[in-house]
Amino acid sequence: MTMFDLRGKVAVVTGGNGGIGLGMARGLASAGASLVLSGRNTAKGEQAARELGGGTVFVRSDVRRKADCQALVAETVRRFGRLDILINNAGTSIRGKPQDLTEDEWHLILDTNLTGTFLLSQAAYPEMVKAGGGKIINIGSMMSLFGAPFAVPYAGSKGGVVQLTKALATAWAPDNIQVNAVLPGWIDTELSRGARRDVPGLEQAVLPRLPAGRWGVPDDLAGIAVFLAAPASDYVTGTAIPVDGGYSVRG
Repeated sequence: MTMFDLRGKVAVVTGGNGGIGLGMARGLASAGASLVLSGRNTAKGEQAARELGGGTVFVRSDVRRKADCQALVAETVRRFGRLDILINNAGTSIRGKPQDLTEDEWHLILDTNLTGTFLLSQAAYPEMVKAGGGKIINIGSMMSLFGAPFAVPYAGSKGGVVQLTKALATAWAPDNIQVNAVLPGWIDTELSRGARRDVPGLEQAVLPRLPAGRWGVPDDLAGIAVFLAAPASDYVTGTAIPVDGGYSVRG
């Protein structure tokens, strides 16, 4: 269906070398998009690009640095001639009691998850205007819906991502740029495995509350990525859509 056809479109996926980012990238690739994966781990990124094939490339970038964000966009345009889709997925977390966290740890999380999302969106904006429009998909978290005592900076950053999404959606709607957020739930990734390792009893607490009866996997995010990147969502902007197997709505 043309509503979900991404042939001729070019997408950048930060943190696309693994986990949720790679799952979303697989979805975009299956719909025909050309892909630029970005991250800080070059070996992992090049392996992911080879896995996806179809001309997918990896460009090393640190979203905390404005110059890196601008260079990533410039390299994407140099290779493919345009930029239509941006998935701001790069993220990190440090688990611990809030009273024990350092200022540097706070800034690492906020700079990666929130500031990086803004900087790369800002860098992508003029190229999307040139293309006649675009799609920005920001990765929030169910932690933007409720709190967790072991992830205070992470929750703060992801709440900020949701509000940033809404504000950018209103600012850039006249430019035909739709900005939406996805709120992943408990997805089996390297990050969530670390949480299960560091937080005693987390595994036992999560599974009984999941209406879907299982943890998610990265490919569970592929469909929402295609929808929000495709013409099917041209009248959808400023939303924050949970993809969590029903976890956030269970009482």
